[in-house]
Amino acid sequence: MSFLLPKLTCKKEVDQAIKTVAEKVLVLRFGRDNDSVCLQLDDTLAKTAHDLSKMAVIYLVDVDKVPVYTQYFDISYIPSTVFFFNGQHMKVDYGSPDHTKFVGSFKTKQDFIDLIEVIYRGAMRGKLIVRSPIDPRNIPKYDLLYQGI
Repeated sequence: MSFLLPKLTCKKEVDQAIKTVAEKVLVLRFGRDNDSVCLQLDDTLAKTAHDLSKMAVIYLVDVDKVPVYTQYFDISYIPSTVFFFNGQHMKVDYGSPDHTKFVGSFKTKQDFIDLIEVIYRGAMRGKLIVRSPIDPRNIPKYDLLYQGI
């Protein structure tokens, strides 16, 4: 399903998307097109892209083609999904130690839709961090890897 969503293939394209997407949530999925969990997430993103078109813009970013952002966001697990609003990185409290990105795939389309709505509404009120509406049982658990410490 990754062929249904637009891809950003270099740092310049990612920078441009962050700068130019206005009044909508920018969703950047970091992963690989041939990874099974990424394909599952891409399917969810593609099925919801039309429904969320007034609130969000979704792009796929290959971790191997844009290593600068892969390092910057500490993408150690794929897929990882990062959110922006008007050029500002939006953080989400998932009840996990990392608020900068969502790691893994969403269990249901509704989980993703609910999350985008919460981020959008929070961002419109000027918030930079919002609380996740997703049931904690539907959030994948993982350990943070601090490399080089």
